[in-house]
Amino acid sequence: MNALVMLGAGGHARVVLAACDGAVTGCIAPAAPDTLWPATIPWLGGDAALEALDPQAVRLVNGIGSIGRPDLRRRVFEAARARGFGFAPAIHPAAYVSPAAIPGPDSQIMAGAVLQTGVRLGENCIVNTGAVIDHDCVIGDHSHIAPGVTLSGGVTLGADCHIGTGATVIQGVSIGAGAVVAAGAVVIRDVAAGDTVGGVPASPLGTDRTGPKP
Repeated sequence: MNALVMLGAGGHARVVLAACDGAVTGCIAPAAPDTLWPATIPWLGGDAALEALDPQAVRLVNGIGSIGRPDLRRRVFEAARARGFGFAPAIHPAAYVSPAAIPGPDSQIMAGAVLQTGVRLGENCIVNTGAVIDHDCVIGDHSHIAPGVTLSGGVTLGADCHIGTGATVIQGVSIGAGAVVAAGAVVIRDVAAGDTVGGVPASPLGTDRTGPKP
């Protein structure tokens, strides 16, 4: 079995650690982790440390979260993949994943999350703490379903979506690639690609990602 190395050492990385059952042997981050990072998992260095690893001997875990949009997380993932690295899944034992769901091979599914029958996740997705994805939802690559989100049956997300904490998306809604749903929003109609929506019911907030974050 390949060694596991975490990319990142912040809050999301520590949450992912709990789903890796103690298998992570080191971390790579721009600076040495703070004291919240477990001392038993050594810091291997910054980007140069990744270049020194053998993709045939190491698999990576993407510990970079996404705030507002998953651009950095996606860039890091794709750069490492281009160097030949594979990524390991991280599925917490307290999550429920239906035998008829299809999580991506590098999915991250955190404690208390639920994936019901027919759910399909793309690559490099996060289903965060306590999120519920009901039957037959399709989640595009690199999307982040934040803590406490509820996706009712038959919801479709394009790639690079961010669904903010506690948001609800009703059944059958489609959300286009790169869209952001703000925290606490209730989405009752389709959302265009690249749009940002918020409120109850959700309505467009514009596409300027420098504004209020979900």
